[in-house]
Amino acid sequence: MDRVDREQPGTPPAGGVQRGGSGIPGGRRKQRVSMADVAKLAGVSAQTVSRVSNGHPGVIGSTREQVLAAMRELGYRPNSAARALRYGQFNTIGVILFSLASTGNSRTVEAIAAHAATEGYAITLIPIDVPTQDNVLGAFTRMGELAVDAVIVIMEIHLLDAGTVTLPPGVHVVVVDSDAGERYPVVDTDQADGARRAVHHLLDLGHRTVWHVTGPRASYAGQRRAQAWRDALEAAGRPVPPPLHGDWSAESGYSAGLRLADEPGCTAVFAANDQTALGLLRAFHERGRAVPDEISVVGFDDIPDAAYFVPPLTTVHQDFAEVGRRCVQRVLRQIREGCGSEPGTDLVPTRLVVRRSTATAPR
Repeated sequence: MDRVDREQPGTPPAGGVQRGGSGIPGGRRKQRVSMADVAKLAGVSAQTVSRVSNGHPGVIGSTREQVLAAMRELGYRPNSAARALRYGQFNTIGVILFSLASTGNSRTVEAIAAHAATEGYAITLIPIDVPTQDNVLGAFTRMGELAVDAVIVIMEIHLLDAGTVTLPPGVHVVVVDSDAGERYPVVDTDQADGARRAVHHLLDLGHRTVWHVTGPRASYAGQRRAQAWRDALEAAGRPVPPPLHGDWSAESGYSAGLRLADEPGCTAVFAANDQTALGLLRAFHERGRAVPDEISVVGFDDIPDAAYFVPPLTTVHQDFAEVGRRCVQRVLRQIREGCGSEPGTDLVPTRLVVRRSTATAPR
């Protein structure tokens, strides 16, 4: 098919529709390739090009390939912003969170991004340094400016449930890792069940009781795990040792481990997460307390590295991929059905992964 070149003011006469790059020699801006240019090169109507750009099924295969070939040759990119304004949908999900440092948050964001992509959606991420009402509302304002269809809030502290932070009404939203199910749709790991599994595993091995190194005091997940640890021991009629407070880090686990190594009655420890457990393992090794012969250790998360600790770590597996999938599915249902954000908590089950850091209690 022959092309007909067109001259434009300020462009070289032989240039025609210019391709590639964002400029031309001499500093002149190139002419933007339009849908009409693609239609002309492909020998079809602009409406057909529009259908191909939007993934419309009603285009025969040979015509679709012809249009796509023309797009590639001209370097044409559909104007997603214009299409979004036309159809009122941006195919973007906003994610607001307070920390990417924790394993749970980073892996949840990764899972949300992966599942959103399979649905043809991108994510826009806005972290908040200090979780206050003003900062949360500011994040929602920014989300509005960036044009998103819905928002997933990863809130790892007691704010939504305490009423300190209120989300704007009328927003398609799902909340992760919060005890706010009475007011918002919440997706979370079953934190309490995972902690109970850890404690019961150690008690079944014959340990008289289980010590605990907690997560941060402000963490909903950390508090839920600590409460379930306490409840499981009390229900079994076992003594409840004083908890040692951590902050998710291996450093805090190491500090706690140095103290626990001097406790003669300590034969089993439940760590609030795997990084904390890693610090415990090092402290016990340095103090000559063999794991698991003298002390058993259980973590929480089942990070990929847990299987390669020394010894390999027994831990509670969180299904972050499933948490991300459910978050995306719930916000997409709100978008596609035009419904509001119905309150309720959707808990993703955990499972215990037994490795070599736990054993029968020493006599």
